[in-house]
Amino acid sequence: MLNALEVFTTVVIGVMVGVEFSVAFVINPILNALPEDSRNLGHAHGGRMLGAVMPVWYIGSLVLVAVWAVAGWHHGGTHLVVSAAGLLILSVVMSILLLVPINNRNKAWTPENRPADWKEQLNRWNRFHYVRVAVIIAAFTLLVAALT
Repeated sequence: MLNALEVFTTVVIGVMVGVEFSVAFVINPILNALPEDSRNLGHAHGGRMLGAVMPVWYIGSLVLVAVWAVAGWHHGGTHLVVSAAGLLILSVVMSILLLVPINNRNKAWTPENRPADWKEQLNRWNRFHYVRVAVIIAAFTLLVAALT
């Protein structure tokens, strides 16, 4: 049963990493190449869509890792799982404090009501997101290492 939990958790977090990596290095560059109004609307739609899904995914992933750490406490690699949990906690804190406030503003912007500094705010969100992606990749890497 522990093996199934380990594999399931790793897959769930691996897919989350893939989505966030794709946002950073595929979706946002595509949106940023569009004309301003389309770019604005695309980012706002993405913010609404992913803003509804990702909190559940991040918290759910953290819960799965915590269960893995408790269930596998006396098995090898637990220190890696606990370290991964710490990184996932960091990613949640970063999200709440740094990324969500920007996203909450962005998802309501239209070409008619966006602030003058909307591009700067999106650039700030992207910089924070790159760091968050690095953090969750590190967490994922630790979980993969814990499988061995």
